[in-house]
Amino acid sequence: MEYNQQVKNRLRRIEGQLKGVLSMMEQGRDCRDVVTQLSAARSAIDRTMGVIVSSNLEQCVRESLEQGEPTEGVVKEAVQLLVKSR
Repeated sequence: MEYNQQVKNRLRRIEGQLKGVLSMMEQGRDCRDVVTQLSAARSAIDRTMGVIVSSNLEQCVRESLEQGEPTEGVVKEAVQLLVKSR
């Protein structure tokens, strides 16, 4: 699978968020602020995983249909990936 620039940009923003959290910790910021930012980063990671899995699923389903193969296994695998990531 090729990862498009939008997914890479999402990960760079998350990287920036995490660096910001480290900076907050070094500054001795309140734990509520730190946890809030960590929660935001986790949500962003979850959304990014969803984008990656859905893009990959779309591609795999298209390929399966073109080859005349059933798509059920591909869909189940994608769902399992998402469930495991939680």
